[in-house]
Amino acid sequence: MNMKCGPVLNITRHLALLCRLQMLDHFAECVKQAKGVRQQSVQLNIFTAVLSALKGLAENKSSLGPEEVRKSALTLVMGALDNPNPILRCAAGEALGRMAQVVGEATFIARMAQHSFDKLKSARDVVSRTGHSLALGCLHRYVGGIGSGQHLKTSVSILLALAQDGTSPEVQTWSLHSLALIVDSSGPMYRGYVEPTLSLVLTLLLTVPPSHTEVHQCLGRCLGAIITTVGPELQGNGPTISTIRSSCLVGCAIMQDHSDSLVQAAAISCLQQLHMFAPRHVNLSSLVPCLCVHLGSSHLLLRRAAVACLRQLAQREAAEVCEYAMNLAKNAGDKESSGININITDTGLEGVLFGMLDRETDRKLCSDIHDTLGHMLSSLAVDKLSHWLQLCKDVLAATSDVGTASLVAGIRDEESEKKDEMDDDTMFTTLGEDDKSKPFVAPRWATRVFAADCLCRIITLCENANLPHFDLAAARTLKMKNPKSDCLVLHLSDLIRMAFMAATDHSNQLRMAGLQALEDIIKKFAAVPEPEFPGHVILEQYQANVGAALRPAFSQDTPSDIVAKACQVCSAWIGSKVVSDLNDLRRVHNLLVSSLDKAQAGKGASSQLYRESAITMEKLAVLKAWAEVYVVAMTIKNEADNKPRKSLKTNDEDDDDYGTVDELPPDSLISLVESALPALSRLWLAVLKDYALLTLPPEFASQLPPDGGAFYTPETIDTARLHYRNSWAPILHAVALWLNSTGFNSSENTDEMMGSQKRYTNQPPGTPPSPKSLMELNKDRMHLILGISIQFFCAPRPEEPVEHVTACLQALHILLESSFARSHIAEDQVIGVELLNVLHRLLLTCNPTCVQLLVTSVVQQIVRAAQDKLQEQRNAQSKDDTSEKETQMLLGEGEENGGLIPGKSLVFAAMELLMFILVRHMPQLSSKVSDSPSHIISRQQQLSEESTRLVASTVTILADLPVLCSPSGCMTILPTILYLVTKVLKETAIKSSDNQTPIPVSSCLQAIKTIITSSLAKTEKTQKKWTDLIRSTLASVLEYPQTGDSKHTPDEVSILTAIVLFLLSASTEIIGVQSLQTGCINKFKAAITSSDPWVQAKGYQLLLSVFQHSNRAISTPYIHALAPIMVENLKAVEKKRPNNSSELLAVQEGIKVLERLVALGEEKNRVQLLALLVPTLISYLLDVNTFSSACPSSKDLHEFALQDLMHIGPLYPHAFKTVMGAAPELKARLETAIRANQASKAKAASRQPAPTIQSAPTIKLKTSFF
Repeated sequence: MNMKCGPVLNITRHLALLCRLQMLDHFAECVKQAKGVRQQSVQLNIFTAVLSALKGLAENKSSLGPEEVRKSALTLVMGALDNPNPILRCAAGEALGRMAQVVGEATFIARMAQHSFDKLKSARDVVSRTGHSLALGCLHRYVGGIGSGQHLKTSVSILLALAQDGTSPEVQTWSLHSLALIVDSSGPMYRGYVEPTLSLVLTLLLTVPPSHTEVHQCLGRCLGAIITTVGPELQGNGPTISTIRSSCLVGCAIMQDHSDSLVQAAAISCLQQLHMFAPRHVNLSSLVPCLCVHLGSSHLLLRRAAVACLRQLAQREAAEVCEYAMNLAKNAGDKESSGININITDTGLEGVLFGMLDRETDRKLCSDIHDTLGHMLSSLAVDKLSHWLQLCKDVLAATSDVGTASLVAGIRDEESEKKDEMDDDTMFTTLGEDDKSKPFVAPRWATRVFAADCLCRIITLCENANLPHFDLAAARTLKMKNPKSDCLVLHLSDLIRMAFMAATDHSNQLRMAGLQALEDIIKKFAAVPEPEFPGHVILEQYQANVGAALRPAFSQDTPSDIVAKACQVCSAWIGSKVVSDLNDLRRVHNLLVSSLDKAQAGKGASSQLYRESAITMEKLAVLKAWAEVYVVAMTIKNEADNKPRKSLKTNDEDDDDYGTVDELPPDSLISLVESALPALSRLWLAVLKDYALLTLPPEFASQLPPDGGAFYTPETIDTARLHYRNSWAPILHAVALWLNSTGFNSSENTDEMMGSQKRYTNQPPGTPPSPKSLMELNKDRMHLILGISIQFFCAPRPEEPVEHVTACLQALHILLESSFARSHIAEDQVIGVELLNVLHRLLLTCNPTCVQLLVTSVVQQIVRAAQDKLQEQRNAQSKDDTSEKETQMLLGEGEENGGLIPGKSLVFAAMELLMFILVRHMPQLSSKVSDSPSHIISRQQQLSEESTRLVASTVTILADLPVLCSPSGCMTILPTILYLVTKVLKETAIKSSDNQTPIPVSSCLQAIKTIITSSLAKTEKTQKKWTDLIRSTLASVLEYPQTGDSKHTPDEVSILTAIVLFLLSASTEIIGVQSLQTGCINKFKAAITSSDPWVQAKGYQLLLSVFQHSNRAISTPYIHALAPIMVENLKAVEKKRPNNSSELLAVQEGIKVLERLVALGEEKNRVQLLALLVPTLISYLLDVNTFSSACPSSKDLHEFALQDLMHIGPLYPHAFKTVMGAAPELKARLETAIRANQASKAKAASRQPAPTIQSAPTIKLKTSFF
């Protein structure tokens, strides 16, 4: 009977209503027939089933049934409310509340509530009162405050009256419990009853004898419910709120003094809630010591409550909590005399909590301890670094296992600090001599794993801190200035020790945590230089330690997850470029080689110590580690290949730069990897094929091989997907590098491809696979890589790390550097369009600028591939004499009509993506985006360094797009491209303090030159559109800057450079319009008359290029308009001589322009031109008496003018004599300057000492010592 009641009524909600009625009647009959103890047993089982069924109906929002079913169920429940068994009364009350919840009718609820009211008013026995008071509480609990609001007043008044019945503690207990249920369920609706309820609670706390612990426990529940109801109002300062808050604090104080641990736990819970809503009014100085005392209690619930409260306090006031705990420890002598045991030492509260982790087994309590320590760590670890590191070190180093010592014996630790010079056993297995006096405690492995996790968290926290935690030189300097300051880099030896101890332990979980800590240390400290040994990093002295920590992880009996993590650490260690000794590099490399042997074995060859999915994880981790090492090796090799080319130009003798700084040769790592490349490439491609099949949608499941993949079985396919998902990106990157390095000429994987072809095409077993050519093999590889990439970019998962995105983009970029890959992309334009579309989709969800930079590099390669293909077609047509010129010009997108079809046009897809990038970083380019409120602030902000590089790269690609179009297609896209280029030029042409040209401005200028000099759009049909477009673009440039447009100083030089590009590259017919010519002349006038000497100098330089234009029709108007202004500026220098080098440079550049005008002039006009130049130069000459007192810039101008005059005289002798003869005063001034110059030279020569001539030694040695 007991076994059947539960399952039978659990399925009641799925049965017909008639069956429910029959079952309830049958249960009622069973209760009637049973007698005595058997009857109570039957009722308990029946109510268990009824409660389960009602709970299921409520969760599914199903109905109980018609009135007959309700009556039958109600009869069953009501009969048990007066049962003398308290468990049955509790079950009946719960069942009544659940019934009211399922029925959900106000009349039913009112009838049940009224029945209980009547019973409680008339009944005087304890059983009826307790049962029906609980029924009221359950009704309110399950119906809710809104559903039972009309009965709230009556229920509260009756329960308050019952709670005052001092003759029956049992009635008080049940009524107070019901009252707590009502307070919890009513929420804000109970606010009007808070004062009388709180008054009753305080009265009962003072009057009820402490021996009635159940009553005091229920009073604690009521007080907690009241605090929750009042909530944030407790922060107020009104008289009513102050009274309520004081009453709550008094109630908590009374319960804290109770002898029962459960009552004390309730008091702590109430104080915790008070601290949540009114933290300023909870006295931590008294609460924290109380909690610390309770941590040593023998009662689990009290320890739970204490730790839960500490967990909340540590979130906000971690420092105050630890301070009060330490004050308690300092006063421990007084406490011990009073009989209170305080177990807080110099490690503080944190040490007590770490100790509790060893003793406690309750999951909730251990979880709260972890959270408490985590909050303390986040708040205090950076400021008290030594303290927390010592805590972790104490936990990790305290071990009773001697196995670790044997693993460490013989390992050398070469440290530079004398205090760290100790033998290996002491260094890695003990805490040092100072700790020998401490009692030995061996923490459990779970506590030590948590300590290792804390170590990793400390490293992460220090990374985000302000102090130089990862700069040894700065940390030592800071330590000398402030001895109290502490930086993580100063504790690197301790970090290595702790990671070593954890990684070489016998606990697998601790080994995993230790390897993770070791990986974090390697990644964070790999680039930290050693200040005492330039060219080295501080991790080099720990090479032997890292190798020794990794070696045990590659033993035969090591679990797969540890091998996988060890492989990850190996790749991080090799990729960090720390290893400077080839032998150490070989040792770590040999570990990967041994693991590769296991990875090459078939699926059935591995020993089945662990399940198949674990073996899959291990093999994929090994191949992923090899892939990361190969990527680093190729990066080092490529960097080294570029270095000698630069160094050979300057130093031919420096043939061995690497031996001077004890570096590894650049080819050392790749030479170690190359021997395994044939096997690795085969395995990598097998992984990628498996991953491609595993990522297929469910509807393509039939394409999966029936016998599994290369590294998984059909039974483990679901768990294998996760392992492949974690490993595919570095492997894809490595395969792309391998294919690019071999030039797609490797056919080593032909056998493997033939086997896979047979497996994936489901050929009959007897059919031999046909061998594939190298071209087909390479196409399959291209399709594999492109398919995986496009699938990933289409739907990147939110949890996907950014490293996978960057690795995939880098793989595509490297792949497209190969001519074969570019030709493959260009042959089918649909592939390029699809790739651009998914890259655009990726940018919509991925914000990092590094990702956007990689996307632009891939787009540039795609555009380059299309350009190469189109150029081949044009070259082929140009060789064909029969093809007409018009047919040749129609090649490219747009053809004759100029239309670009979205979805099929590569140019359109590229422009869509590039436009998105530009608008993302420069919203002002789009009127719709720039006018939105979210971009008003960003319009005034300058671009970051990465954003400037990104915008520059985008503009460069935009300028290359017209090459892909026909002349008509060019005219379709050029208005947009030129608008974007000129707009970017205007927005980024901002003067900097160092007068450097911003990168986007340089790209815009180059783009303008590329577009103007392009010949594709200059056809007879498009000539008019082309002319209007170039004119309008130049007019747009001339409009910059508009007054008040920007708060930054505009860069006139960049705009003037753009104007010069138009003048030098476009024809006279296009830019010879009077209005444009006037605008250009005005820009030059503004530049050469600017108050900024640097702008003047650049203006003269650009003006010189215009004056030298081969087409005199362009240069002549500018000479006529600007030469007189220039001469006036140069003549004015006599009265206002230059005071600095910038002003001097402007004058010198102006003189150079004037000299060029003299050279360009005709011979008959040479005298008139020299009459302008020579007097100006002579006016720059200083008088002999004022020369010595002049400033350096004025002296330099004097020297420049004199040298220029001495150069002009022989160059134009006749005209020079004519000019000098017409002005004797000028001739005299020039002669005086020449004599003074010659005299100064002679004086300087006389001051130079005569060269010393060594006399022969008087005593000759018979033996030469040299």
